[in-house]
Amino acid sequence: MTYFQQMLNTVEELKTMEKDAAEALTGLLQRVPALVVEDVELERADGPGRGADFLAHVAVGGRRHTLVCQVKSNGQPRHVRLGLLQLRNYTAHFDREAVPIFVAPYLSPEAQALCNDYKVGFLDLVGNARIIFDSVFIERQVDSKPSAERRELKSLFKPKSAQVLRVLLRDPDKPWRVADLAEASAVSLGHISNVRSALIDREWARTSSEGVTLTDPDALLDAWREAYESPVGRRLRFYSALHGSGFDTAVRGVLGAQPEGGWAILGSFSAAQWLSPYGRTSTQFLYADDDGLVRLQEAIKLSSASKGENVVVTLPKDAGILRDAVEPVPGVVCTSPVQTYLDLAAAGERGREAAEHLRREKLAWRP
Repeated sequence: MTYFQQMLNTVEELKTMEKDAAEALTGLLQRVPALVVEDVELERADGPGRGADFLAHVAVGGRRHTLVCQVKSNGQPRHVRLGLLQLRNYTAHFDREAVPIFVAPYLSPEAQALCNDYKVGFLDLVGNARIIFDSVFIERQVDSKPSAERRELKSLFKPKSAQVLRVLLRDPDKPWRVADLAEASAVSLGHISNVRSALIDREWARTSSEGVTLTDPDALLDAWREAYESPVGRRLRFYSALHGSGFDTAVRGVLGAQPEGGWAILGSFSAAQWLSPYGRTSTQFLYADDDGLVRLQEAIKLSSASKGENVVVTLPKDAGILRDAVEPVPGVVCTSPVQTYLDLAAAGERGREAAEHLRREKLAWRP
């Protein structure tokens, strides 16, 4: 396909989206008994508000209003903010009865909040809407997200991308150049660029002459928690007669990466006990590779258990978890506060309580 053909396809897709947006808005307005939709202009070459994607002329109680509508194919906050600024300029060419409306395929809660901040009505093609003018008040929220939005968000937290996010979250105020970030996270330059673009589009990061810096680490961590899936790998259950200080002493000699090969680290509740104690559990949780597992079996006398286990060892396919390991006290190596928080948040009600305690203690980045 030639570049010219691609451009034609893009133009046709935008025209189709504008028509879909006009139909969705018309259908929504027609549900309001006191409102009459008089006309919708899809093609506009001149006149006031030139640049708006379509106008909807309506009447409420005999008073006429013009809804000045801007349609964007991307509803991420960065693109929404730009569209809102453009829409404000278009609307300024009309009289005081003009009502700005922003439309996109999907608008996240953050994007919707931007529209509210700019005092602009909004509508997305999933069904979310908030339009207020004259005596009209329309507000509707739906829980679902488009499959494309869910896929895009999940891809941001896949193992390779997660390695980048872990580096950024170590010190959210630190600016990173692309090459330095690629080296620190052990991923390609191209992957770094993709992650950076996704963060900037969501306004979770910004770029400057010094590099990329996180601007909203809390929103990033919230989204990661909601989309989090436990690391893929083998999850093995064992029983050990050791517990308490006896377990701690025996396991210390195995934790971390061993020069002769193999690694093991504490995770989940066991990591939280050293990072930000909230209360012990009867089960110990660790991450390890094959050689590390052998060392663990020898050090803490593990025996297989189909039930009644008190040690759970996960052998993850993604070794990135180890790259972000921390040593809160000499000899004790565990998952980072971010990884520990995510694992705890996915571990039921008690885990969520421990996760929030850890977050208050170790992940409070902003005053």
